[in-house]
Amino acid sequence: MGTNDFNFYNSENDGYRGGFGDYTDPIPAGPGAPGGPEQPRKHHGFPTKAVALLLACAVVGGGAGVGGAALYRQMDRGDTVIYESERPTVEVDTVANSNGGEPMIPEQLYASNLASCVGITVSTTSVNIFGQTTTSAASGSGFVLTQDGYIVTNYHVIEDAAKDSSVSIEVSFADGKQYTAKLVGGEQDNDVAVLKIEASDLTPVKLGDSDQLVVGEGVYTIGNPLGELTYSLTDGLVSALDRLITTTSTNPSTGAAETTTLNVLQTNCDINPGNSGGPLFDSYGNVVGIVTAKYTQSSSGVSAEGLGFALPINDVKEIITDLIENGYVTGKPYMGVQVTSVPDYAQHYGVSAGAYVESVADGSCAQKAGLQADDIIIAIDDTAIDSSTALTAALSSGYKAGDTAKLTVLRGEDKMELTITFDEKNEQTEAANQPQQESNQQVQQQPSTGWPFGGFPW
Repeated sequence: MGTNDFNFYNSENDGYRGGFGDYTDPIPAGPGAPGGPEQPRKHHGFPTKAVALLLACAVVGGGAGVGGAALYRQMDRGDTVIYESERPTVEVDTVANSNGGEPMIPEQLYASNLASCVGITVSTTSVNIFGQTTTSAASGSGFVLTQDGYIVTNYHVIEDAAKDSSVSIEVSFADGKQYTAKLVGGEQDNDVAVLKIEASDLTPVKLGDSDQLVVGEGVYTIGNPLGELTYSLTDGLVSALDRLITTTSTNPSTGAAETTTLNVLQTNCDINPGNSGGPLFDSYGNVVGIVTAKYTQSSSGVSAEGLGFALPINDVKEIITDLIENGYVTGKPYMGVQVTSVPDYAQHYGVSAGAYVESVADGSCAQKAGLQADDIIIAIDDTAIDSSTALTAALSSGYKAGDTAKLTVLRGEDKMELTITFDEKNEQTEAANQPQQESNQQVQQQPSTGWPFGGFPW
């Protein structure tokens, strides 16, 4: 991992379990109840310092814009329309706008968008060692994208449902209506997911232009902190743009640590577990980001407040559309290898830094290119690769499926160049890599004098 990245740690316990005392959250009054058939409720870096951050998803036990011309994109799905809105350009030295539009005051923004904001509960039922049935739930936030029931949230909010089809997802509105949702598609690398509920005539948000944001501009979020204090409005400023943060999670198949680098905007809006997936609004009521995480504590134990992060909406608009139309993000490059970073102690003994290849999937583009297990990838085209994270970042930012690249590889004492044409990352190519991942996991669990570190697939 590069020294200029934040470290994020995604824990299943990043929220709260159990109730919030005897608190009963009132249903806030708001205009416009979402329509459609109601579903019955289911009963059931900086100098290398590790810093603790939370993906803002609570774990518990149990749209109108002002001052701009409305734009929209009609998709080939009947009534599915994604609304976008223009806004006056904000100059750094003035808050005046050239189009005659006026920003909303907080009361107006909340009233205009309350019906578009949702709570999301992912419920998992299991049987413990005593034969008792237990239910746990993860809570997050989201927002209505289209009138016909497409909902946007973070991938980590619904991750359990993405990995287990028996896990249920419930979407709740401020007027008390609840719907069982279907997962349309999720994109873990960008922490975005799309859900679908059977409803019509909902109130969608309007998507703004996050490229117009400037540091110091006011922003707002509506979400469900702690999974209990539902539909809470908080405000703040854009603290910084184009931050690169790295989240770390555990691959359930291999047990290996996986890292994902995200481009985010920083805000001092109050963000807590349960806010994940909620909308970040500009003062014109347009969604300019998706709330995703907060920074809580450094490795030395120093607490931090007012450091929240959101995905810029411009970075994920095409991803959201791809998920709706295809169920996954098309065109992502895939090599079909299991890689990990060469550790520091190995480098002390003369092993080059790079992405160490643990396995190569049969029939993959990597195998066709001649890549072998135990190779070390040290460059892709003109980009130096000193870790598995660097390889992931290079592929994500510079290539798509079908592109051809030159890999510089160390094989023992030999240095060679291989030409690779990338596959597309989809269910089929990932499934082909699964046997190698499982085999690696079994090997890693056995006593060995080899490389005692796990990898991740790419």
